[in-house]
Amino acid sequence: MIELAPSILAADFAHLADQVADATAGGGAVVHLDIMDGHFVPNLTMGPPLVRSLRKATDLPLDCHLMIENADQFIPEFCEAGANWISVHQEACVHLDRTLHLIKDHGCRAGVVINPATPVETLSEVLELADYILVMSVNPGFGAQKFIPGAVHKIRRLARLRAQRGLGYRIEVDGGIDLGTVAEVVRAGAEILVAGNAIFGKGDPKVNARELLKTAVEATLQKV
Repeated sequence: MIELAPSILAADFAHLADQVADATAGGGAVVHLDIMDGHFVPNLTMGPPLVRSLRKATDLPLDCHLMIENADQFIPEFCEAGANWISVHQEACVHLDRTLHLIKDHGCRAGVVINPATPVETLSEVLELADYILVMSVNPGFGAQKFIPGAVHKIRRLARLRAQRGLGYRIEVDGGIDLGTVAEVVRAGAEILVAGNAIFGKGDPKVNARELLKTAVEATLQKV
């Protein structure tokens, strides 16, 4: 099942609830929040207070992508604020197994993220724990970046590993997803599509979301 996850990093924060509602009306199924601390990535964005406010504005799952150091310290607060999914970076977590268990213990779905330079094989020992794997198709920190083609083979690799090992994790992709790239990642096996600039950058978020989702669903018919 293909799901569109509008990324609010690209939205107009002065009208955030309305923009999320528009993207939802266009088919958005999950709201993606990019949490950055200015240390792990070179940008500073949002925290639990925004999650708490957004929780009041939508019934959709809130997917909090933690691009932060010391994730264990903040996971309980994000869960309490209303997060439903929480993903952490393989590169930032010293004790990844423990961190994934911590997320699950607080009632959230647990995801693992890998940067463009990180091999899929580094996740071998936690694939059974993860509810979803997020493949970064740009270097994290800023929106509106160009898609890195190498992400496609990672998505294919994760899909093959899932089948070979009989696992149930879902595959998410984030970075440069638009009308020109979405079909390729879906055919490779991506199921959760994070898109920010393609939805909120120009025009009507409702129309943009609908067109992107339509293109993605059509690509499933060509999946190889």
